[in-house]
Amino acid sequence: MNVVRVDATGASPYPLTSPPSALPGLRLWWLGQAGFALEAAGVRILIDPYLSDSLAAKYRGAFFPHKRMHPVPIDPTAIRGVSAVLHTHAHTDHLDPWTVRDLLVRNSPSFVAPEARRIVAIERGVPEDSLIGAVAGDAIDLPGVAIQVVPAAHETRERDEAGRDAFLGYVLELGGVRLYHSGDCVPYEGQAELLRELNVDLALLPVNGRDAHRTENGVPGNFTVEEAVALCDAAGIPALVGHHIGLFDFNTVGVDEAEQRLARAGGSVRWMLPQLGAGYSVKATDREESDVHA
Repeated sequence: MNVVRVDATGASPYPLTSPPSALPGLRLWWLGQAGFALEAAGVRILIDPYLSDSLAAKYRGAFFPHKRMHPVPIDPTAIRGVSAVLHTHAHTDHLDPWTVRDLLVRNSPSFVAPEARRIVAIERGVPEDSLIGAVAGDAIDLPGVAIQVVPAAHETRERDEAGRDAFLGYVLELGGVRLYHSGDCVPYEGQAELLRELNVDLALLPVNGRDAHRTENGVPGNFTVEEAVALCDAAGIPALVGHHIGLFDFNTVGVDEAEQRLARAGGSVRWMLPQLGAGYSVKATDREESDVHA
């Protein structure tokens, strides 16, 4: 089994306004919520970027007003060199029309989104000729990155009339690391076995949990901290980066609380909660000991 080091790189916060580095190895930046930027050997990929305040505008005056707890961390119109943008599903904090519009100012990327929500992606501004419709079980090869598409269950596995999942996760092989982004997800039958077969090195999992209050008011939930650790343990994934916290006050868990619970539940799984604005280098090795803490 591989083990993983995730270390702060000391790089400038979000150096995404310059062309991607040609250096080998994987680097990542957390963009808030479920959003990440990944970079390896001149390839730059974004997953679920929500870099606007469109939800505050959409839900102004609503029961859950979606007011940001932190500002947009980087102006998406200034980002350069993005070769692909991956969307796990069509909720706006994962497939945001304002972010799509602004990323197209300086980039002409491929967009990957669930085929079950193709029409929604196009309505949100994704150019139809740049859209790759993803279905669970697909293998997608893009320059510098191989992607395996897996199902996700945002409390349930929702499918369209053709049986295609509306919520997806992606396993990416990039920079010598096999990385799993679950999208919004809870545990589902067969998930750990599938991920074990895919030999994942590092999981990026939401840890904001779920409860009846949120669900009854239209906000489906995600893994709890303990469920995220348990999935990694069952799937043989040695390292975990938790996310989907700190953006909306009605749909988060406190960082201190999450870290205390991770420390109790972690066991052999190495874990980290990333910092906005920090760059991280990721390396998978076959050494016996490693540490995912920055």
